[in-house]
Amino acid sequence: MRPTLRQLEYIVAVAERGRVGTAAAHLNVSQPSLSAQLSEVEADLGVKLFRRGRSGAKITPEGEDIVRRARLILRDHEDLRASAKGRGIFEGRLRLGVLPSIGPYLLPEVARQLHESHPRFRLVIREESTRDLDEGLRNGRLDMIISTPEDHPGTRQDTLFEEHFWVATALDHPLAKTGGKVTLAGLKDQLFLTLGTRHRLSNIVAALASRAGGRVSDEYEGTSLDAIRLMAATGTGIAVLPHIYATTEARRGTDVSLHYLDAPDAKRKIALIQPLFPESRPGSDVLSNVLLSVAKTLMETQPGRNRADRRY
Repeated sequence: MRPTLRQLEYIVAVAERGRVGTAAAHLNVSQPSLSAQLSEVEADLGVKLFRRGRSGAKITPEGEDIVRRARLILRDHEDLRASAKGRGIFEGRLRLGVLPSIGPYLLPEVARQLHESHPRFRLVIREESTRDLDEGLRNGRLDMIISTPEDHPGTRQDTLFEEHFWVATALDHPLAKTGGKVTLAGLKDQLFLTLGTRHRLSNIVAALASRAGGRVSDEYEGTSLDAIRLMAATGTGIAVLPHIYATTEARRGTDVSLHYLDAPDAKRKIALIQPLFPESRPGSDVLSNVLLSVAKTLMETQPGRNRADRRY
């Protein structure tokens, strides 16, 4: 039956790497052999999947749907083999997408625990914006994602935790002298720094700024929470930071003053999300439990708790 599973792997590899030569090296096959296989698949299906040239292999509009379906077939095949061996997702590879405002601070300990208990497990992590995570989950590029549930309707969602926000200011900012919590009223006329608009956090910060009577900077869009924090440290504006990030950075010692944002909706939910199939992927519950356990430890830690110069 054509295309074969191996040919589907070839198609996906070329789509993800953008060059036949790079994909061939990854698959450990010769470039001429891979090119011949692509031509054979295109002939069998009667569609052109890629436009190949000096600039690489560009996927065609017809090829987009074929690649999406190829990813789903390969994932189902992996699940079938894993189910037969009774190990679920831990039998092979899991492509996990995660928000960059969560991944670097939550996943290192999660990955350590999973690899310790499941040595053969391959966890492939991709940090992407909210919109890109949704696209990757729906086209089969990602198996599961960790994101804000409201941005991914029509999916299977397991809530992991809810985290509050903190406000970071420069050490010489007037708020730094007051210590303690800060309300939205206390942020009137402040300039809010945040990530680009493809991130859900940007929308949350914009809403908080509007309610506070402040404004979001139109001159700076951060590419990471670290970048936003560093800009806040210079006095450019204030940064709204999620709890887990604030906790992690406080442990390392930061150059900003942190204040708990005391507002009813100054928080966000984070969930483990996967496609809405009749059943969740085998082993998903184990992954959820590890994520919950690690997140709970981080959520119970208060930023700056042991620092004499901060009061929360």
